[in-house]
Amino acid sequence: MTFHIITLFPEAIEEYLHSSILGRAEKKKLIKFNLVNLRKFGLGKHKKVDEKPYGGGAGMVLMSGPILRAVDSIREKFKKKTKIIVFSAKGKQFNQKIAYNWSKKYDDIVLISGRYEGIDERVKNILKAEEISIGHYVLTDGDVAAMVVASAVGRLVPGAIKLESLEEESHWNLLLKKEKDIPEDDGLEYPHYTRPEVLVYKGKKYRVPGVLLSGHHGRIKEWRKQL
Repeated sequence: MTFHIITLFPEAIEEYLHSSILGRAEKKKLIKFNLVNLRKFGLGKHKKVDEKPYGGGAGMVLMSGPILRAVDSIREKFKKKTKIIVFSAKGKQFNQKIAYNWSKKYDDIVLISGRYEGIDERVKNILKAEEISIGHYVLTDGDVAAMVVASAVGRLVPGAIKLESLEEESHWNLLLKKEKDIPEDDGLEYPHYTRPEVLVYKGKKYRVPGVLLSGHHGRIKEWRKQL
């Protein structure tokens, strides 16, 4: 799977994408990152990419032209199954089920990172892109959202992480349910503890729950289910 990330600041996210689990998956050639600098497709001497919004309003809006040219420049790299994403606070809420479905369904995912007041709406319409939000808040840019999606989807590509690790994670059981049947607090992972058995902090002792030290796998499993 290849993640094509269109952004004004590729250097802001490059190090993250090439580190840890994502970096190892990339070295195994399970996933690939193609960072596209939007500034290269700007207009004029100064490579302008934004303009004032029609109808008035605060801030600037990313123009459609540079973004469309950026996408056109990488089209020849796309395989058959490609998904194009535009990040927006008004978009569909991203979740684990979406991440899992994308990891199975697509060969290429294009993540268009917005900035300022957003992106010209015609970009979404022309590219038939899906509008996605990673939460009920507003970010300074879409770069963080692009990293979130790349992390959530990339780690689910077969071989990136052991299947046993995934099956014990938060939200894994939600993959078998329909979205309308998922409570907000359902599918969360149980608490984790490691050494030392007794942690002393500022004179107070914090102990690992006794059941986890019992060696009784049945009781441990039941305890984890109840949380």
